Amino acid sequence: MATILHRRGGEDRPTPDAMTLTEHLAELRRRLIVSLVAFVLAAIVAYVFYPQILHLFEHPYCVSKHTSGAGCDLLALGPLDGFAIRLDVTGWGGLLLASPVILFQLWRFVTPGLKANEKRYAIPFVVATVGLFCVGAFVAWLTFPHALGFLKAVSSSGIQQDFTAQKYLTLILALMAIFGIVFEFPVVLVALELAGAVKPAQLAKWRRWAIIAIVVIAAVITPSSDPFSMLAMAIPMLVFYELAIVIGKLLRK
Repeated sequence: MATILHRRGGEDRPTPDAMTLTEHLAELRRRLIVSLVAFVLAAIVAYVFYPQILHLFEHPYCVSKHTSGAGCDLLALGPLDGFAIRLDVTGWGGLLLASPVILFQLWRFVTPGLKANEKRYAIPFVVATVGLFCVGAFVAWLTFPHALGFLKAVSSSGIQQDFTAQKYLTLILALMAIFGIVFEFPVVLVALELAGAVKPAQLAKWRRWAIIAIVVIAAVITPSSDPFSMLAMAIPMLVFYELAIVIGKLLRK
């Protein structure tokens, strides 16, 4: 069967119904290569600007200790720890910086199989996904000094707290990642509404149970287990729940 081509965004692409399995795999390989190249370039940028990124991560620790400079340096207990931390930060930073390109490539791979009325939601969903993840990570970064202050207060005044870089960065990166993922909550709800899996009226009916579930989930998945981080996660999720109901009603109209 002859391959049918059409122009889309200045690019010749076969329609999904006319593509063979080999052509699907070739298209997938192409998107993966572009995503990998974007990740490598973004990781190089993160590696070059590692001192600035590390200083950004150290800021909550410095705020909790009410100091700056050498007074809030993190500890490295092994000769390879510093390099391993740099690689970790480079990998996570590269993934975050490359995420718009990766999501765009995913969208370009999926859109040929979507209907015309579904394609118009693709770019808003990509933008919302990246934007909300960044907002969630930023909220975690803002909340972290209060979380450290709480953990220090409950540990006892007789304990000197000097954090190793590995454990500290693991905690703050985990907190930022979880917040970023949780902040995708409204995107998931709106997607379910568009798919017809749930209706705004159902979400409004489940509001009381949703409040309880959100608070419990926020308490369970918060890595630092402090009330500040839990509230910083639960309150936006409650707001997002209400926004998803409003957006669902508008989209249905």
